[in-house]
Amino acid sequence: MARENEQFQVLRVIGNNVVMVQGGKKSKEYVIIGKGIGFALKDAGVIDADDPRIEKLFRLEDREEWSQYQILLEDIDPKVMRITDEIISDIAREFPGKLNDKIYLALPSHIQFTIFRLRSGMDIVNPFLEETRMTFPKEFEIAYKAAEKISAEFEVRIPEDEVGFLTYHVYSAVSNVPVGQLVKASNIVSDLMDMIRNERNIIFEQGSMNHVRLMVHLRFSIERILQGSLIDNPFVKHIKKEYKDEYKLALKMGKIMQGKLGVDVPEEEICFLAMHLHRLFQTLEKNK
Repeated sequence: MARENEQFQVLRVIGNNVVMVQGGKKSKEYVIIGKGIGFALKDAGVIDADDPRIEKLFRLEDREEWSQYQILLEDIDPKVMRITDEIISDIAREFPGKLNDKIYLALPSHIQFTIFRLRSGMDIVNPFLEETRMTFPKEFEIAYKAAEKISAEFEVRIPEDEVGFLTYHVYSAVSNVPVGQLVKASNIVSDLMDMIRNERNIIFEQGSMNHVRLMVHLRFSIERILQGSLIDNPFVKHIKKEYKDEYKLALKMGKIMQGKLGVDVPEEEICFLAMHLHRLFQTLEKNK
């Protein structure tokens, strides 16, 4: 419990929800995150340690993962933070509930670097754009509106490839899945889809129901495996007996996932994947 008279001295108001302060028991520098914590607050003000708006308190030098944000916190464009606050409000409105606190620092960092790249004439290429659009449609829609706001504020054209990257930040904020993990999962999904194409000589129609279903299943299967969320599959024995070819292919895919994720892939997931492969191949056979 904080002492009632303990206070933090405000060093800089980063945005409505993020403030850099100094103080506490050891007089260290911290980042305080809390909804509306910086609203109407001025630099050199104070915040009581027991302020109910404080949701997270980070001591930068204690957290290696926050070290990348130290320069950002000093040099960030105030307009970036203003746009970030608007975008986060849009996300919170569409997805009621607590957002991942990292969005308050990760999103402005991403936006500021994106603007720098676009103004410097650098290309933004997203090989996972279509997969992202189809897997996270609601998040993509929010990201598209966010891109429009950024474009209007900074007078730069935000390419659709960048909308895909913004979608990762939106999904990460509402799911607590790190952005880096989302990128890694996209790479694995791409490799698995290529394996299915090569093994069965399949040509997927981009955006078709078969294409979307398979990608979505692979994506969320990877997330379940990473999070250790085991699901029951009462048909394991039946699948291994009746869908032998599909099970054999699913085992190969499971080995790829295991190698890239560094965790075991449960038999239940392998069998669910075999079920999806069986349905996919049956559907493709009927449509020939």
